[in-house]
Amino acid sequence: MNGDIATALGAEVLKARRSLVPWVTLGAFTLGGLVGGLFMFVMQDPDRARSLGLLGTKAQVFGGTADWTGYLSLAAQVVAVGGLMVFGLALTWLFGREFSDRTAKDLLALPTPRAAVVAAKLLLGLAWCLLLTVYLAALTLLLGVLLGLDGWSAGVVGHGLGTIFAVALLTGFLAVGYGLVASVARGYLAAVGALFLTLLASQVVAALGYGAWFPWSVPALLSGAGGPGQPLPGAVGIATVVLVGAAAVTATVIWWERADHDR
Repeated sequence: MNGDIATALGAEVLKARRSLVPWVTLGAFTLGGLVGGLFMFVMQDPDRARSLGLLGTKAQVFGGTADWTGYLSLAAQVVAVGGLMVFGLALTWLFGREFSDRTAKDLLALPTPRAAVVAAKLLLGLAWCLLLTVYLAALTLLLGVLLGLDGWSAGVVGHGLGTIFAVALLTGFLAVGYGLVASVARGYLAAVGALFLTLLASQVVAALGYGAWFPWSVPALLSGAGGPGQPLPGAVGIATVVLVGAAAVTATVIWWERADHDR
């Protein structure tokens, strides 16, 4: 099976290399990192930003602080909210493209076990999300140094980076579900609809004060996006995210193993 997974993974990597989707996701994370840097620049000196034609009120809405703690917290929020869309897009494309391009039947006609095909897609999706997170973390550190932010310490940066990667891991778990929807619906549209529906639901549930127990709200609250009034998710909330991700992985494998792929 390991050899089958390696073969299928090689094919998936080749498909990704020939697509524009990875570059789109990279551009989205680049924009998120640059916007975070702009917020920090504005909050460092609103009068300076105003003289340059920037709107200081935009940064004040964020309510953070122009130091390493605030900047790393903002980066974690970018991963939590923007990452759900970007990671969701990646997983949706990995599974949905086979049906939109009408290659699902050809793919499954190969002498590679269906479980190996699914495993290869999930492994590539995991690596994709991890590389984007590493890139955003590196961009954040670079911009923070260039801006000369206050409050640097190994503890602050270590905690901030740990939060970013923890949020990315949980968000990646949730993104698997969109790959499942794209598989069952045999295309992109239903998965994109599910993505926007869960984003909206996460905002509403968090606003009602129950986000710590709603899986799709947990990463954002863990990043600090809920503000000081929102309780941080505990072990139960984090466990719900892991369970949702595990259930999505299992269901995706079962569906691809048993579904009648007639097109």
